[in-house]
Amino acid sequence: MTLPVAVVIPTFNRAHTLPRAIDSVLQQTNAPNEIWIVDDGSVDGTADYVTTQYPELSFVYQDNAGVSAARNTGIKQSNSPWIAFLDSDDEWLPGKLEQQFAAIAENPDSRIFHTDEIWIRNGKRVNPMQKHKKQGGDIFTQSLALCAMSPSTVILHRSLLQDEGLFDETLPACEDYDLWLRLCSLHEVAFLDKPLVRKYGGHADQLSKKHWGMDRFRVISLSKLLRRGRLTESQELAARSMLQEKCRVLLIGAEKRENLDIIELCSQLLAEFELR
Repeated sequence: MTLPVAVVIPTFNRAHTLPRAIDSVLQQTNAPNEIWIVDDGSVDGTADYVTTQYPELSFVYQDNAGVSAARNTGIKQSNSPWIAFLDSDDEWLPGKLEQQFAAIAENPDSRIFHTDEIWIRNGKRVNPMQKHKKQGGDIFTQSLALCAMSPSTVILHRSLLQDEGLFDETLPACEDYDLWLRLCSLHEVAFLDKPLVRKYGGHADQLSKKHWGMDRFRVISLSKLLRRGRLTESQELAARSMLQEKCRVLLIGAEKRENLDIIELCSQLLAEFELR
């Protein structure tokens, strides 16, 4: 049975992990309608490898523009009503798509679904902290502090992106945090409490290691969300409180390091939203 979903796999210089991700999609008990590999300017032979070893897949090469642009390219190129994401260093367990589409059938009013995951760090399984515990329903407040859904676990309906916009290509990191905030401020999330994804970490090319101080991107997302003016009163209070908290923490570190850019950013945001 072929499922009406497009799988979007962005990749950059990960020819060493990409086959594991691709194979985990090809080994699904129910196949997706489309598989899009978006090579974001790799120079490690990714393009030749994919087009040679997986000629049946849809492949796009683009100049390096970041993971947001790569995911957006896959979204725009695809046609299926549902979209699933898989990072090129992660892998799905075999029944992931089948079980999520069973959940979709049981929750016809929901348009965004995610699952639990298994964390692998430096080759060993680790237990996430309590703050990373996945949930369903109204998870807006949970989504303010950190990214509450892992992209590799998410399936969403294309109409959500048409209504609320794609990944923000100006953000070099925390682009998933940014999109989930927008979606979760307006929509509840369906959660399948099963670990159907292996999420690998600890390697040097992770965005969290490449970019220091990830909260500097989160405060930009929070400020954008507040400027949209679409939050409820309680959501706005929670978002303002989180913006204030994150700016204060960032300012402490920035002042110690004399980082004038972060000092200016946080000072401007605190003044704009009349936070002290």
